[in-house]
Amino acid sequence: MYVCVCKAVTDTQIKRAISEGVCSRRELFKCLGVGGDCGKCNPHVKELLSNHEQSCNQYLMQNQPNHSILAA
Repeated sequence: MYVCVCKAVTDTQIKRAISEGVCSRRELFKCLGVGGDCGKCNPHVKELLSNHEQSCNQYLMQNQPNHSILAA
């Protein structure tokens, strides 16, 4: 699905950039050009970044070592 019609950028392209380490709207603008023209894509771009951040945080919480076991 096109997220940024001004630059013809899809959600797949944005998700790929995020998975490769892009972590802000400013960085997405630099690498894909999204959000620089009309700005209508900014809410969806922000949502994609937020969803990725939540997924990462959830993964980290589930995969942290249990320090109470190590202390025993």
